[in-house]
Amino acid sequence: MNVIKKDRLIMLAAVFSILLIVYLVALYKLQIIEGEKYYEESRNNMVTTSTVTAARGNILDRYGRVLVTNKSCYNLTINTDELFPNDNSVDSNATILRLVNLIREYGDDYIDDLPITTEPPFEFVDVSTQDQARLDAYMKQNNVPENASAVELLSSMRTRYKIDSNYTAEEARIIAGVRYAVNVRYLINTSDYVFVEDADMKLIATIRENNIEGVNVKESFVREYNTEAAGHILGYTSLMNDEEAAKYEALGYSGDAKVGKAGAEYAFEKYLHGTDGTVRTTSASDGTVISTEYTEEPEPGDNVYLTIDIALQEATELALENGIASITEKLNAQKEQQIANGTYKEKDDEINGAAVAVVKVDTGEPLALASWPNYNPSELLDKYEEISTADNDPLYNRALFGQYAPGSTFKPCTAIAALTEGIINTGATVECTGQYTRYAEYGYAPYCWIYTQNKLTHGYLNVTGAIQHSCNIFFYSAGHNLGIDKLEKYARSFGLGEATGIELPENEGNMANRDNHKELVGEEWTIGDSMQAAIGQSDNMFTPLQLAEYCAAVANNGVRYSASILKSVRSYDYGENVYEREDEILSKVESAQYNWDAVHEGMRLVGVSTLSGYTSSTVACKTGTAQKGESVVNDGIFICYAPYENPEIAIAIVIQRGGAGSNCASIAKEILEAYFSLKSATDITDVEGALLK
Repeated sequence: MNVIKKDRLIMLAAVFSILLIVYLVALYKLQIIEGEKYYEESRNNMVTTSTVTAARGNILDRYGRVLVTNKSCYNLTINTDELFPNDNSVDSNATILRLVNLIREYGDDYIDDLPITTEPPFEFVDVSTQDQARLDAYMKQNNVPENASAVELLSSMRTRYKIDSNYTAEEARIIAGVRYAVNVRYLINTSDYVFVEDADMKLIATIRENNIEGVNVKESFVREYNTEAAGHILGYTSLMNDEEAAKYEALGYSGDAKVGKAGAEYAFEKYLHGTDGTVRTTSASDGTVISTEYTEEPEPGDNVYLTIDIALQEATELALENGIASITEKLNAQKEQQIANGTYKEKDDEINGAAVAVVKVDTGEPLALASWPNYNPSELLDKYEEISTADNDPLYNRALFGQYAPGSTFKPCTAIAALTEGIINTGATVECTGQYTRYAEYGYAPYCWIYTQNKLTHGYLNVTGAIQHSCNIFFYSAGHNLGIDKLEKYARSFGLGEATGIELPENEGNMANRDNHKELVGEEWTIGDSMQAAIGQSDNMFTPLQLAEYCAAVANNGVRYSASILKSVRSYDYGENVYEREDEILSKVESAQYNWDAVHEGMRLVGVSTLSGYTSSTVACKTGTAQKGESVVNDGIFICYAPYENPEIAIAIVIQRGGAGSNCASIAKEILEAYFSLKSATDITDVEGALLK
């Protein structure tokens, strides 16, 4: 039996007593002696609740290649309590100028909303409707006359903000701009004033090290583009304007949320925008963060898959650029020859726009939509002024908004309409005499192009030969006997002058018709207008996408699909399928197979002559030359589908002032070669919709 010695017990009791005394003394000091101090400090702790911006969903192509994603960044916002304290303990103007100089030193720039030039002589600059509304609200609030000049407004600001004469005019403009940006948001928009977006980390560190007051650092995201192509398709995001704020804040958006402004970012906003979270932050009186607690976790947006094949999109944009350079060189050589021969007539001959649409024949899905001139989407916001004022308007999406007379590319539509209505049959022939003389006695006798150019005729042609040789006389006759009402019905069934089904904004064009003809040209409809409409002139105006979908419908024996650009939507972690596109038939042109065969054969023969040397597959084509008047070089239009035996893709190309549709053939070749090369490089059908790294 072990016996605990008495001295050991005494020692343990002593140690315990000492610890107890130390604990009681510390507790007494904490609660009694320093209790009031800690109580005051706890009262000075600040608890704030703020919004945590949810990451926006990614945009991917049809094969899972990520086109647009997010990059974490830090924004600088103005802390008005620190920068403009009630006790005037901070020289706000000096701090603002110091901050701006520091920002510029690190290569960043700050956001300046004041619509006045930054250097003397100060003048107002053009602004958006939103910025004008802000300026008007500010001037009204501060009793500045409506007709005040920029100099007078800045003078009133110097007085209001106590910007003394020690500051130069440029420095005063800087200070006034920042203070205006802060003030005006209280008047018309309560979102944070983002002073600097995506600030340099060295800048943030310098601000912290130097204890510069008045700036908060807020974690956020900026969109990051993984391609220099598809700017018109992808679109961009930016802060809401006032009209958008009313719409989106009702849906729970925060006041400083960024929303889609164009392209897929705008069209699929409901999927891409996530749900913001909230965080409670406890800070000490010196600004040190003591704790953070998420009261609501942010939920990122869904990931949107487009029908676009980005590799083909990039190849298409390159082919268009190369083609324009080649056509320009060709037209310049022709011009020089005409000048040398003394036959040149002054014309507007510079190519000032172009577009290509490539669609999948069996679904109608757009695979590539290119507009020229274009821009790099990652540079749009930084270089907006430069891009928006560049020659020929790079921001204009000609693939969806450009409206063009189709010229002879319309003739397959006229052919099917006339065949289906029994106006002609596949064996019937019409003699091309070079001039349609039925109404010659009334002063109307239009020519065939071959007679105008070469004083030749086509002789007798059936519908296949008429398409092959693009004989105007044949189609004048067909259009005359068919009439505009029936021709319009078939054209609309092919989607010409109709919405395509794409989710992006588009023009619907115009199929020539008697109802709006007088409104457009100021004259009543005549039979001559029907004849001109039959060869793709008159009031016919279609977009490149409409022409591509029409070509696909011809290849499909009259079945026209929706041009929806949305392939699918998946949850932010890619685990859940939110939406899956299903093919949608918009209309059908019912006609006997032998009628389709006759038209297809005519287009194949066009391909033999215009795409000579192209061996990847047999291609069915139709060229078009849209007349622009004697003083302007004609537009060149080209449509095709391939392979002829089992169509996969359809292409429409428009070159403004391109001279002739045949000039576009080289562009079509390059796109077709890219498509079949990409297809043969890998069996992409097995990975469609997967996420590619």
